[in-house]
Amino acid sequence: MITELGAENFKSWKNTGALRMAPLTGFFGANSSGKTSLLQILLMLKQTVERPPDWNDALDFGDETSLVNLRSFGDVIYKHRQDLSLGVSVSWKLPGKLSIEPTFTRSSSRIESTTLSFSTSISKIDKHSVTANSFAFTYSVDGRQISTRWSSDNKHFNFDAEGVFLSGPLFRCYGVRDKSLSDPTRSFWRFEEAFEELFSRICYLSPRREYPRSHYTWEGDHPEGVGQHGQDMVPAHFSGRMQLLNLDAQVPSWLQRLGLIDSYRLVPVSDRENGYEFLVTKHKGGPEVRLTDVGFGVSQVLPVIILCYYVPEGSILILEQPEAHLHPKVQSELADVLIDVVKNRKLQIILESHSEHLLHRMTRRIAEGVISANDTALYSCQINDGTSEIEQLKLDEYGNASNWPRNFFGDDAGDVFDRAKAEIERRKANKS
Repeated sequence: MITELGAENFKSWKNTGALRMAPLTGFFGANSSGKTSLLQILLMLKQTVERPPDWNDALDFGDETSLVNLRSFGDVIYKHRQDLSLGVSVSWKLPGKLSIEPTFTRSSSRIESTTLSFSTSISKIDKHSVTANSFAFTYSVDGRQISTRWSSDNKHFNFDAEGVFLSGPLFRCYGVRDKSLSDPTRSFWRFEEAFEELFSRICYLSPRREYPRSHYTWEGDHPEGVGQHGQDMVPAHFSGRMQLLNLDAQVPSWLQRLGLIDSYRLVPVSDRENGYEFLVTKHKGGPEVRLTDVGFGVSQVLPVIILCYYVPEGSILILEQPEAHLHPKVQSELADVLIDVVKNRKLQIILESHSEHLLHRMTRRIAEGVISANDTALYSCQINDGTSEIEQLKLDEYGNASNWPRNFFGDDAGDVFDRAKAEIERRKANKS
């Protein structure tokens, strides 16, 4: 699980500080307040990690086919100040223990760490390329924090507090390209592998999910998720059946609870090889219709629910506007889906949203003891004079926030008051 995230000089963020990340983490706020940018930090690192082995640029800013298209260093650096350095940091709990060789630590015995932190600083060096000024991995030993650091000043790696150095050219922003056979380098690979393993567990779902289709295709493949735009939700559903996952029970159960449909079936199409119709029954005893013939919200929430019950336990889901195109009541109920998989499938969910209904349901469930305040990290994002600002809601064990931002979701009370005032004035005018 990711436990902290931070950035300096990234888009509208001058400095996020070290943001605490919980099993259920949500960023809320107005449009263009910087919420999505926080998710893009992780997506940028993920697509950097997943580049082919011969790709060695410091960061992958993406293109039209990427998870996120940030275009260039000049586009992402704060206020387009290309003399600034871009800083990124992430800390996480390891799924197991990272075992480190004694030769690496100058210790008499092998040590094991369960947490790891990474930080990097990136600068532009010419019109076409950027480089890492430094990067570091930090791990815990007997309560101490020890860093392994690479600096462009001396082109060496400082492997521990006692000053073991090793030369080596940079591999992207997080590792060494030269896989020499020395013991310290072999141990350093463990950090690289742990970093890559973290981002292999991240699945992303865009707010721009694809429109429902009259026919779907499954050719026996087993996708990692439902696709960036939900385009692989049907292959994921079939793959989940083959893996004996509980999708056939969980997905229709939640769709019923959300009040969207009663049931659905995936039916082979005789004249289409590997083709299937997604047939839906809107209410009990009603006729079956295609997914294209029911409310648009059904097709938009299906990828969210299928993804939640398809990915392996321990996965990290990044969701943008999971509530998109849903009725307010359904938005509230969707919070229960997310809480369920966080608790029962051990997923971490990191989302950005505009939905007060989603947020209020989360705080209600904290009050009811369904999820603890410690297992959530809910943030308010704002922007002032072009710079994003963030504040974590300080929630007590009953879901009360002591620092609820004024007009966080608009001014409902003000609207009611002004409507009543306008009514009184118009009635007076009509009588006269």
